[in-house]
Amino acid sequence: MQKCDYKAVFFDLDGTLLDLDMDLFLHQYFSGVSSFVSRRGYDPEVFLKALGAGVRSMTEGVGGYNIDRFWGAFCTRTNESQEEMEPLITEYYQTDFNEIGEHIVPRPEAAEVLEILKEKKYPLYLTTMPLFPRIAVEQRLSWAGCSPDFFDRITTYDNSTSTKPRLEYYQENVDQIHLEPEKILMVGNNTQEDLACMGLGLDAFLVTDCLLNPNNFNIQSVKHGSLKELLGFVEKLPECE
Repeated sequence: MQKCDYKAVFFDLDGTLLDLDMDLFLHQYFSGVSSFVSRRGYDPEVFLKALGAGVRSMTEGVGGYNIDRFWGAFCTRTNESQEEMEPLITEYYQTDFNEIGEHIVPRPEAAEVLEILKEKKYPLYLTTMPLFPRIAVEQRLSWAGCSPDFFDRITTYDNSTSTKPRLEYYQENVDQIHLEPEKILMVGNNTQEDLACMGLGLDAFLVTDCLLNPNNFNIQSVKHGSLKELLGFVEKLPECE
């Protein structure tokens, strides 16, 4: 029986709203940022090692916000200050980063799903992996043809203290909106990172267009389908009360 008493919907971004090959994206990202910092006079090898250390600190570390763990690890390995390097990375996201999205064709169903849910008064939350500053998330949303204005909250590295698939990440977002987990639907494409939310009691819809199933999860055990099928699913939902 279709569950119809949701009070909010969480959305993943990459591979869910955004049609993205993650392996290709990461290759283009690391190649692009290496070239960018090299042109600015920084050693790209040192930069990438520091970037990797910063990401590991966010995904493996505990305590404080992700942004603080990232810059602590990053600056330790570069001997550069956050005050110097953060504007550099921001400039990359404002410029060269968008080259990655030039060949991505937005899927109209993504914005349509969000529009229908907003019309039905569902609060929407973009629970994307919080490893990036907001500007990088908003750029990727633009590649998907979706406005950040759809969302009441967007998880970024400066407003999150944990990462997927940790339950602490989902608990933090549930706590932000003061709802019972059972009243929330999570929409994602990764059986490990996104379906981890079910450990707290959230319901889930698995988008299968860019399915990632690293743990060989039985997708028949959850709601699932293409983005087009998700559109049909939300069209049948009642208005949020």
